[in-house]
Amino acid sequence: MYEVVVEGPEVDLVEKIKKARSKDEDVVRVVEEMKKTRVRELRRNEWKLEEDLVLKEGKIYVPKDEELRAEVI
Repeated sequence: MYEVVVEGPEVDLVEKIKKARSKDEDVVRVVEEMKKTRVRELRRNEWKLEEDLVLKEGKIYVPKDEELRAEVI
């Protein structure tokens, strides 16, 4: 297991990502399934929860929000 460390101006962006996950049905479903089964990893580590961030395949998952995804880029 590894720790997600975010510092500097990215902190605001990470907070936006955390808040946006409730608007993405795929993420909501995965997080609910993980909470229901009380696991931090799902589907052979494809999905993980780390410090309130959803990771997919080891990378921070950015919810389906076009403005947010553009800001990340």
